[in-house]
Amino acid sequence: MMCSGRVDLSFIFRAFQNGMDGVFIGGCHLNECNYITHGNYHALNVVLLAKRVMQHIGINPDRLNIEFMSGAEANLFVEVVNRFVDKVKKLGPLGSTEGIDQNELRKRVSEVSKLIPYIKIVNQEKLASRLTDPTDYEKLFTQDEIDALFKEVVSYYIDPAKCQACSTCLKRCPVVAIEGGKLQVHVIDQDKCIKCGTCFEVCPPKFGAVTKIVGGPAPPPLPLEKRAILRKAKTAS
Repeated sequence: MMCSGRVDLSFIFRAFQNGMDGVFIGGCHLNECNYITHGNYHALNVVLLAKRVMQHIGINPDRLNIEFMSGAEANLFVEVVNRFVDKVKKLGPLGSTEGIDQNELRKRVSEVSKLIPYIKIVNQEKLASRLTDPTDYEKLFTQDEIDALFKEVVSYYIDPAKCQACSTCLKRCPVVAIEGGKLQVHVIDQDKCIKCGTCFEVCPPKFGAVTKIVGGPAPPPLPLEKRAILRKAKTAS
């Protein structure tokens, strides 16, 4: 057992990646959190976002459900869980009613999982919302917004011709996704990059080596043997 506020977008898609047919999340009643964090609002927002992402990749959003109840409502817990289990049984195995081949399904979920840090960064303000009116649930994340998010995914690239190996971006990267050394062009490992934009923000303006790319992949990294930066020797006046 844990606070529903601990539920992360990655947990949900990891469950589907591992072949689960449905995901159920139970939390305390809204406004009855035992902590000042009110994590159940965060859990609700995560679920609303996850459902939109699921729709984007072709997974029936009914395979994900969140319910709010107290620890004293055992009968309610049994009722909502049984109702959800019956719904998932009718939907059948993951991918079956969606008409998605298992290999394609795993590929789609895997691609989403890699983008989760980016999805959370883009939607961090909305994920912090506290919706009190259920009629607002559908408006928090629209399908058009999520479709556009995936269409306009950003990438960051360090231009070898401009990089001066100052290591500012390397030292500030929160996930150690930048490779480089003294007098060596720095390179972003796109598999590790969470697209937070820190490198873009901290690169000294006089260099302007980090480029933001929208809606397309970053160019391939410079081969290791070509990353050396040659400084011109200073001549005595």
